[in-house]
Amino acid sequence: MKEQIFTNLTDDINFSKDAPWTNLIEEDYHVKVFEDMYPCTPGHLLFVPKYNTISVLSDAFEDAVRWGQSMVDNGECEGFNIGLNYGEVAGQTVKWPHVHLIPRRTGDVEDPVGGVRNVIPGMGNYKK
Repeated sequence: MKEQIFTNLTDDINFSKDAPWTNLIEEDYHVKVFEDMYPCTPGHLLFVPKYNTISVLSDAFEDAVRWGQSMVDNGECEGFNIGLNYGEVAGQTVKWPHVHLIPRRTGDVEDPVGGVRNVIPGMGNYKK
């Protein structure tokens, strides 16, 4: 068996009561796609690996990128962010790997410069 990527698991994907996914959108052999229960923007999706391995998590990232690109191509958004939280200090609340796809639109924030670099407010251009 391949090494698990999330070593801090407390829940099983099938039984997590606090998971922010309810409305299944699509599913394939490795990944389930859900609407986020607490979306940042319209179209915020979660790509949830069915297995806790780096290869299946990579599949989830690839699926999220393809889906985001399709949303841009179809005019549903103008860009997107993709992210993963690992560890409580990084904001992880659900103890199962999942990838967020957050569609972005002009004007959704006052100053989007820096993107994920600004996940820590005021630290986007941190210098040692």
